Amino acid sequence: MAYDDNNIFAKILRGEADAYRVYENDNALAFLDLMPQSDGHTLVLPKAPAENLFDLEPSIAGTLFQSTQIVARAVRAAFKPDGIIVTQFNGSAAGQSVFHIHMHIIPRYAGTDLRRHGRGMADTAILEDHAERIRAALADS
Repeated sequence: MAYDDNNIFAKILRGEADAYRVYENDNALAFLDLMPQSDGHTLVLPKAPAENLFDLEPSIAGTLFQSTQIVARAVRAAFKPDGIIVTQFNGSAAGQSVFHIHMHIIPRYAGTDLRRHGRGMADTAILEDHAERIRAALADS
């Protein structure tokens, strides 16, 4: 499959679609998942077009992981979860639904089940609050 420049993440990167942005540098962008599995569920993606891990240039992979670590630390500081899942899907059979490589940062809380992936939009006021908490944690770091 060839990279689709019209996928929703490409549109977000170009400023053609809205997102609750929390972090950006020259190589990556992070924003909240609109259908979070857990409070604070954040996505980090490279600005370079790549469908999945196998299409990603090695140098970009390194910067993506560095950005993911920065954002994951902020999510941990903002939400104080008991643990954090960092995951990435390759192909629809693996659960990938947007074909621009991205990392999921999913806080885990003991005794609380994750919500289903890609089900149910979160309330916009809650998302804005969560985004502000992550931005504040990044500013404090």
